[in-house]
Amino acid sequence: MLAIIGGSRLAQLPILQITHRQVVRTPFGDPSCALTFGHIGGHNVVFMARHGYGNSIAPHEVNYRANIWALHSVGVKQVLAIGSVGGIRPDMAPGMLVMPDNIIDYTWGRKHTFYEGPDRPLVRVDFTHPYDPAMRQQVLAAVGRSAVPCIDGGVYAVTQGPRLETAAEILRLQRDGADMVGMTGMPEAALAREMGLQYLHVCHIANWAAGKGSSHERIHFADDALADGMAKVQALLAALCAQES
Repeated sequence: MLAIIGGSRLAQLPILQITHRQVVRTPFGDPSCALTFGHIGGHNVVFMARHGYGNSIAPHEVNYRANIWALHSVGVKQVLAIGSVGGIRPDMAPGMLVMPDNIIDYTWGRKHTFYEGPDRPLVRVDFTHPYDPAMRQQVLAAVGRSAVPCIDGGVYAVTQGPRLETAAEILRLQRDGADMVGMTGMPEAALAREMGLQYLHVCHIANWAAGKGSSHERIHFADDALADGMAKVQALLAALCAQES
């Protein structure tokens, strides 16, 4: 079963035909919200709003372990994560979609592993390539079917939040090799890897990062770019589920 984790701009999924909701309790506390089950194009899907259905959970306060454990417990095998990011690379303009292929993690203090505590074994998962290659090919095929433009590849810098970055911090991230910046890519991806789930991120460029493009003086959000980006996300999801049904 496919799970879709919605970001701050996707607290609801209008194309999902809802069948039921389920509250899941986990050993790691409560997930962000109840799981919403339904169909997209006849394909079984479970949806989770990462920040809660009221969009009230800050990135550093998301219980990523509970979210991933809950999805695994109901039989999810694949996770497609949707997230809003700031564009650093010149071709990553607001409104674009991008599938990153690697991560730099700048977060701190987040519960980032299931394997901790005196009764847990020491496990080191390989994270050389954090996103599942087979799932990437499935989504790229859906990109072709939907004709939605989507950049394949790029490095996602994950910052702590909830504040946005300074222009100097963005220059640092750029020197480090980052192409986009967001706040929720980790530890979600690593926890999915620990749980044995196929995981892929599709990022919507919501704005230019600080000091870039129209955000030279301050972060600028364009409502038309946000709406256009969400429409592209939904078109891509519809094509993916039609392909998988």
